[in-house]
Amino acid sequence: MIRVIGAGLAGCEAAWQIAQAGLSVALYDMKPKKHTPAHHADTFAELVCSNSLKASRLDSAPGMLKAEMERLGSLLVPCAKATAVEAGGALAVERHAFSRMVTEKIRSHPNIMICEEEVERIPEGKVILATGPLTADTLAREIALICGEQLSFYDAAAPIVTRESLDESRIFYASRYGRGDADYINCPMEKPEYEAFYEALIGAESAPLKEFDKAAFRVYEGCMPIEVLAKRGADTMRFGPLKPVGLTDPHTGRRPYAVVQLRKENREGTLYNLVGFQTNLKFGEQKRVFSMIPGLAHAEFMRYGVMHRNSFLNSPRLLTDTYCMRTNPDLYFAGQITGVEGYVESCASGMLASLEMAARLLGLPPVDFSQETAIGALGLYISDTTVSDFQPMNVNFGIMPPLGYRVRGGKRVKNAALAERALGHIDALREAVLSDRKE
Repeated sequence: MIRVIGAGLAGCEAAWQIAQAGLSVALYDMKPKKHTPAHHADTFAELVCSNSLKASRLDSAPGMLKAEMERLGSLLVPCAKATAVEAGGALAVERHAFSRMVTEKIRSHPNIMICEEEVERIPEGKVILATGPLTADTLAREIALICGEQLSFYDAAAPIVTRESLDESRIFYASRYGRGDADYINCPMEKPEYEAFYEALIGAESAPLKEFDKAAFRVYEGCMPIEVLAKRGADTMRFGPLKPVGLTDPHTGRRPYAVVQLRKENREGTLYNLVGFQTNLKFGEQKRVFSMIPGLAHAEFMRYGVMHRNSFLNSPRLLTDTYCMRTNPDLYFAGQITGVEGYVESCASGMLASLEMAARLLGLPPVDFSQETAIGALGLYISDTTVSDFQPMNVNFGIMPPLGYRVRGGKRVKNAALAERALGHIDALREAVLSDRKE
């Protein structure tokens, strides 16, 4: 019997995949006896923050991820399509109907046993832990114990942009005082540019806080939101994350008035984060204000900054690319607790973890997802041991290897080619993944 803890999107997808493989699974959920601060319905796979499962287009990373999952026998993607409402190019659902449909399918599966109880200790045996970003305190402490304190309770992340979208004519590579190997991308500001940026920043609109997120702002003095820091004085940022000390702009031969630094986010150097720019601004405001930074006028944001309650592991230190605990082959994690960000990404992590566990128990070869697939790229991102300051991530093309050749027609044509490449890998895997299953 495999135990899946948590009946959110990741847990439901994981339980379904295990059951479809002909194995018995016990799905534990503390509802209806107890709810998290964000959950109110008694059904499974409850959508809390939005009814959108992001873009449907194949030339978008979320659309490509959903297509991969559907081809591999996902539960949640077909349920989403069956309960979809009109939303332009996005897959939006009537969230209560979606949750009810998932619940009915899970409850009616002969290989799934439902256990309505709160799990306070990680059980012995084969376990997939998918308790989400609001994991109950008792279980969170248990996880922290087995993970050696490698568990965060609040997400304070800066925006991440793609390297290829930066304006080379406005940036330079250097570390302060010439130390290191020019590890940072520097965006120099002259005084008028800084003053315009400062005024826009302090006037920008912040995202409203949910009640359970408000505690986060009581623990953030060490990594204060950039907009809060700016409001402490016009020059505060210049003596903090935007200090120009130790840097010379090769375009002018002198020290800039202020400098925004970008640090490599992944091994390949395709993604960079804005150092010191953790923020609670609305996403549209981040795009508007941060695009004023020299070199970022046309920046492609792969992730916007967030500051909210979010329990997540330091996964590169703890998990493999199949979401398995490095020190315990019987324990897998899935969902946002692993550092994937978003509903669809959570489903994908539950799918990969369960496919891998089922393959192992059935004596089948490991399910080898390439980094060229969205599912595989997410697993590799959360397990990348070269990452020093791990932060959660949505699926995006920046975590996948480039095509290796030029494509004419713009970004959408290039992204469509990336999706075609990925789905070719998925089709090759599909027979191996599904052929030995018992329907």
